[in-house]
Amino acid sequence: MSRLKGRVAIVTGGASGIGKATAVRFAQEGAKIAIWDLNEEKGAEAVKEIESLGGEATFYKVNTVQLQSVETAAASVIEDYEQIDILINNAGITRDATLIKMTEEQFDTVIDVNLKGVYNCTKAVAPYMMERKYGRIVTAASVVGLYGNFGQTNYVATKSAVIGMTKVWARELGRKGITANAVAPGFIATEMMKTIPEKVLEGMKSKTPAGRLGLPEEVANAYLFLASDEAAFINGATLSVDGGMVA
Repeated sequence: MSRLKGRVAIVTGGASGIGKATAVRFAQEGAKIAIWDLNEEKGAEAVKEIESLGGEATFYKVNTVQLQSVETAAASVIEDYEQIDILINNAGITRDATLIKMTEEQFDTVIDVNLKGVYNCTKAVAPYMMERKYGRIVTAASVVGLYGNFGQTNYVATKSAVIGMTKVWARELGRKGITANAVAPGFIATEMMKTIPEKVLEGMKSKTPAGRLGLPEEVANAYLFLASDEAAFINGATLSVDGGMVA
């Protein structure tokens, strides 16, 4: 398997969850991986796992909310690997509350990480892709960004926004050999789901026509397709990975 042989991929939030699954999957397909995350311990574990599988990866401690941190990390990736071919904007958080109960801090924190962080990373990396006239930018949206969700004003706002930004970047960067697409996962069985009561989990499954939660690896496979040359003519699209929730 070598669909990404010779490519260098940045995966934000790559130390755990969907990000880690993506980093491992991309490494299996031949990419050299730059894991951007704040969690050094989990980042080191992810690098070790990739190396145990015969892949190559480096961890960079990056706060995507801070443009300076992102620009420094991008320059470090160039210094280490000489190129950046793929950016997976995967890092994200939730701070759920209803509109009336949501605090300013909850709103701002999610906006900063899920929206400004995506903007910062793409802004820092795009010039390097433009120099080589090649790039794949794939951003994590969500099905809730397409149809909304109770108690997630902040989160839905960011996921709707990144879908819009993706369409803009497709238009701005397409002629420079760069594609920009989004993936909209449904309910995925990540570590975060383990804190959710079983009754709530059953409700999530019942809303999904496939009758189950998705796997991180299934989202990673969607990222992989859009990051590969097989998707060279797909630009500005949002691919739902949700078991049929928006069918």
